[in-house]
Amino acid sequence: MLVDALKSEAYRVSRNRTAVFCSVLLTPLLFIIGGVAFHIITKTKGDALAAKASLPAEMGNQPVNLADALGFTATYGANGVLLAFMLLAAATVYAGDYRWETWRLISARNGRPWLILGKIGVMKALAMIAMLAMLIAAFVFFISQAVVTGRPMAFDLTDFDLGQFLLLWLLSLIRIVQYGLIALLAAVVSRSLLAALFVPWALGFAQSILGGPLTPVIGWAPTDWAAQLLLPGLAYDTLKAAVSPGPMPMPEGAVMKAITSLTLWCVVPVAASIAWFQRQDLSKE
Repeated sequence: MLVDALKSEAYRVSRNRTAVFCSVLLTPLLFIIGGVAFHIITKTKGDALAAKASLPAEMGNQPVNLADALGFTATYGANGVLLAFMLLAAATVYAGDYRWETWRLISARNGRPWLILGKIGVMKALAMIAMLAMLIAAFVFFISQAVVTGRPMAFDLTDFDLGQFLLLWLLSLIRIVQYGLIALLAAVVSRSLLAALFVPWALGFAQSILGGPLTPVIGWAPTDWAAQLLLPGLAYDTLKAAVSPGPMPMPEGAVMKAITSLTLWCVVPVAASIAWFQRQDLSKE
């Protein structure tokens, strides 16, 4: 049942090339274009300053380590731009059957929970593809840095930690999927593609304000239960900091709070969506 739902949903998504391109490929493409422009501008200004200061030409000519692209992608894979554009695919996948009134045609061929889980599985696959595209874009970013600046290239894995890389990659994948699950719940409750698209954006914006300038006003500490539970982005950042610790020690109990938060933000929307979907009348959808 689940396999059938995954196959059919994947086929439908593959036919919607516009949504796939905008969600999966547009952010890496913009990153490449912006990165090349950044290197050119930096090179131009750097050369002017170096000439004015009469610095030797060989300064700053150390090799560009292409292996840094691995850590860069794992750390910044779930960036805000990618999260926002992935909602285009999430809204299409989760609310498309309401928009085109096709639920009554496919719900008779499979169980309703499997249909929802099939959509979630396809979004997980799209998230992985998007992160792989970001990895390619990161390599292009570092290669273009070497080409523009005339520096040699290297691939040094001396400081590379495979376990840390895999954990950060998994966290980024979970964050992308979790953000899209808000669109799932919005789509099932509202039966609207626009709601599936804009509710996560609005909620994410409100959470960024709540977790930024309003946090000291409310009196929350970043490690408080309320902050961690209400702000999944903060929980994601907390777990990233735990995986790649800095000079400051991680506060006691922060990791468990963050894990609890991300788990609830993943499980609750799925459970609520399936429960709500089971009770819906789809005779007109």
